[in-house]
Amino acid sequence: MRLVCKEVGVDYPRSGGVVAALDGVSFSVRDREFVSIVGPTGCGKTTLLKALAALRAPTRGSIQRIPEPGDARPETALVFQDHGLFPWLTILDNVAFGLEARGATRADRRRRAGTSLETFGLAAFARAYPHQLSVGMRQKAALARALLLDPQALLLDEPFASVDFQTRLLLHEELLRIWTGSRRTVVFVTHDLEEAVLLADRVLVLTGRPARVREEIDIPLARPRRLEDAGRREADEIKWRIWRILEHEARLRLSESA
Repeated sequence: MRLVCKEVGVDYPRSGGVVAALDGVSFSVRDREFVSIVGPTGCGKTTLLKALAALRAPTRGSIQRIPEPGDARPETALVFQDHGLFPWLTILDNVAFGLEARGATRADRRRRAGTSLETFGLAAFARAYPHQLSVGMRQKAALARALLLDPQALLLDEPFASVDFQTRLLLHEELLRIWTGSRRTVVFVTHDLEEAVLLADRVLVLTGRPARVREEIDIPLARPRRLEDAGRREADEIKWRIWRILEHEARLRLSESA
């Protein structure tokens, strides 16, 4: 699936008027491309992701979701930072939940969910409840649920921000492995510049108030990627290039929140 944003703006109502979160955002994501989006806290990254997922309509401009001919799979699946698992359902039933809306029988969705849990190394926890799993394992379950729907585009909103460094590395490895096998379109929002560079084919840098795409940076690292690639000179140079774009605005927002 291709994603095309043309002069997208999103406004939020505020006492006495509106505030623009995004304005004039234009970019495209190629079919099966992995794109990371970075920007200062509160610049509208999550708003943009919700618009891509059709959860929020743009106030201005347009978003096109262009599937490959004959592709009848769901257009998008969205994974948030807080995993969004239902606490009253087992991990198996959480992962299977999305299939119910698509008309799958209980036996079929549980069978397919079980296979997905095996892929993520969670089969032993199928009967557990979310509170019985670590944060990293809950995030893996959320990814398993999204991927089980087989979306044309996977939208990820800082999915690894709440896990420790070691767990994040393991989840990077897991995501790279799964993406290499499926090569679906991915849009990945993150604050972690090293993470953005390691995972993506291209990084979009959002800045401004309202935010827009300040720069698009191609990542020249070969595929398949390994965790060690984050330490390569090319990756390090790109990370600091992105930081130089973000530094002034990041410092300004920090001083305002003090």
